[in-house]
Amino acid sequence: MNYKNIFAAIALCLALTSCGLYKKYETPLSSPVGDTNALVGIEASPRGGMEGVSLAQMSWRQFFTDPLLQQLIEQALANNTNLASARIAIEQSAASLKAARLGYLPEFAFAPQGALSSFDLSPVTKTYSLPLQMSWDVELFGSITNKKRAAKAVFLQAQCGEEAVRSNLVSAVAQHYSMLQILDRQLEILTQTDSLWAASLETQKSLWENGKAYSTAVNQMESSWLNVKTQIVDTRRSIRSTENSLCRLLAITPQQIARNKWGSHALSTSIALGGFSAEMLRNRPDIRMADHMMEEAYYNTQTARAAFFPTLTLSGTLGWTNNAGGAVVDPGKLLLNIMGQLTQPIFTRGKLKASLKIAKLTQEDLLGKYTQTVIDAGNQVNEALADFQATAEKDGYYNRQVATLHDAYTGTHELMDNGKASYLEVLTAQESLLSAQLSEAMNKYNATQALIALYIALGGGTK
Repeated sequence: MNYKNIFAAIALCLALTSCGLYKKYETPLSSPVGDTNALVGIEASPRGGMEGVSLAQMSWRQFFTDPLLQQLIEQALANNTNLASARIAIEQSAASLKAARLGYLPEFAFAPQGALSSFDLSPVTKTYSLPLQMSWDVELFGSITNKKRAAKAVFLQAQCGEEAVRSNLVSAVAQHYSMLQILDRQLEILTQTDSLWAASLETQKSLWENGKAYSTAVNQMESSWLNVKTQIVDTRRSIRSTENSLCRLLAITPQQIARNKWGSHALSTSIALGGFSAEMLRNRPDIRMADHMMEEAYYNTQTARAAFFPTLTLSGTLGWTNNAGGAVVDPGKLLLNIMGQLTQPIFTRGKLKASLKIAKLTQEDLLGKYTQTVIDAGNQVNEALADFQATAEKDGYYNRQVATLHDAYTGTHELMDNGKASYLEVLTAQESLLSAQLSEAMNKYNATQALIALYIALGGGTK
């Protein structure tokens, strides 16, 4: 009776100890994602009427309104090889998850056997068996469940990885497209400047021929004009290079990319650009992937703990055989064999302890990486928002600067035509105006890039 009590007490202790092995994973509360002040420090003014709508909640088709850009993004999502690899990874992990879910079921195998035997030149005896073998690992302490949950975490990681590739691809295509647009705009400015400066050069030559200017003035004016020519060549080369890079993203041969004029389709800004909270970072695929990596490590640790407990395996055989031990019967008879085996690890040369320690250390390492991922994400949001604010503020200054320098150039040129201003004043006015126009265009491009970066940093572009 005492032995029964001892065995009952041992069984109760094992049951109570194993309860924690079935506990589901929870994101650590100490994570920076739970800190609502993680993104403070930047305040932005709303730019539209849809208050509280997150950039990340918008599909890329809503955010990028240019129909030609939308076509390019769709083409990239359909053809890009990196995205295709990410999709294959999802299918692979889905197959592993399906196999893990079937881990609760027994395995069956058909294993026919045949033999010929003879002793001391006696007649040959033919024996055979046609069994259906069964092996079933019965879950006692959560080993199968935790392996299945770990496989699901791997599957979710693959999905997040595909979303990350998708958002980065959407961002890259949009950035290349806007770069082409701004290069077109700069080429337009340079072409107009080329015509204007050629006219100024002709004016300077007329003044020189009439003895009203020196040859050095003509030389410097021509040198400045030729510099514009070289910038035109460089800009055209940059356009070709950007088109080639975009074609590579689209997985097509190098060719000219159709595009609309800069400013014809602005990015959707009917959103509130202020009030970002740390919870919004959960939309980012890299943060969700880091969370699922911790989830996988958690269930791997649970599996390592379960390895210390007993395992129960049921095996059996059912079929026909003519081998009855010491005799051969004909015809064959039905064979049935069922066996249960309980295995409790006693001494495994430290393997189980080492596996558990490694699993715990992996969890600890991934928690640190998850925390850093969240911190980096918050920094990206703040940087993108600060860049967008800075470019928006500078845009007004550039507009005024271009208008002022244009008036200065026009007035100085008129004075030079009347002999009241030197060529140096005209040259300075020309070069200042061109520099301001190119800088204004580049600032508009930077504003677009900052808004795209903010959209991606908040988890946009995944749908």
